[in-house]
Amino acid sequence: MGRKRKGNPVSGWLVIDKPAGITSTTVVNKVRWALDAQKAGHAGTLDPDATGVLAIALGEATKTVPHATDALKCYRFAVRWGAATATDDASGAVLATSASRPTPDQIAAALPAFRGRIRQVPPQVSAVKVDGERAYDLARAGEVMDLADRELWVERLDLIEVPDADTALLEMVCGKGGYVRSIARDLGAVLGCLGHVLWLRRTWAGPFRAEQGLTLDDLDRMARTPELIARVLPLEAALEGLPQVRANAEGAVRLRNGNPGQILDSVDWGTEAWASHQGRPIAIGRVQGGELHPTRVFNLD
Repeated sequence: MGRKRKGNPVSGWLVIDKPAGITSTTVVNKVRWALDAQKAGHAGTLDPDATGVLAIALGEATKTVPHATDALKCYRFAVRWGAATATDDASGAVLATSASRPTPDQIAAALPAFRGRIRQVPPQVSAVKVDGERAYDLARAGEVMDLADRELWVERLDLIEVPDADTALLEMVCGKGGYVRSIARDLGAVLGCLGHVLWLRRTWAGPFRAEQGLTLDDLDRMARTPELIARVLPLEAALEGLPQVRANAEGAVRLRNGNPGQILDSVDWGTEAWASHQGRPIAIGRVQGGELHPTRVFNLD
């Protein structure tokens, strides 16, 4: 028999409003400690200097992380014109400067090229793997890499404000794997003025919103209390994009054992859905006829 995992078997989602100056992994560890949780992970890394929504999956909710990471996300950020940096943000060494500054009309005219299905090269300091190592580790060791470009879906990219000639405030809604720092770098290159991210905030990620987020001070204050447990969102919070189907009693038993189970709702063949019984999530899978064929099963007992 396997060793029983120590800690609280809490399952669900906790939204943190991450401050600057701390890594996403550090936040996950702090949440795990505050809830004495057996298992925790996050849905989409934020750079240490970035702030905003960091959704933490707990227990069985970690099985829904792919659905949260695949969801659209919204970023509000400031671009500082006139300098390219090693990290494509304000924390990196300045590599080149420019005296040129774009007008608001020039910025707005450049944005359509960054909407829709685009390709972007990740920053040198990023989590992309190169020969099995993280690019940020190689970059900090002084290595300059030729990183491959990758596809990104940009739903929206808008100019919000131009507070001064050196700065532009933008907002972007994009899919999985987007690098805001690359947008700032490439926009500066297209405008001929160079650019980097001055600050960055994720305002929402899929169903999770900044206004739901706890601060780290909140987390310290509520740690190991029922008040914090009450702030945990249900596991299915990450599944809002999937249809829900109800299993009958026999189907629920079969699904919990990892087998196809009968469902009561009619859904198109091949649709990915999540099944529940008596209001509790059981499994995610594909609908085939009147059954759900599970790909992930939740153990919430």
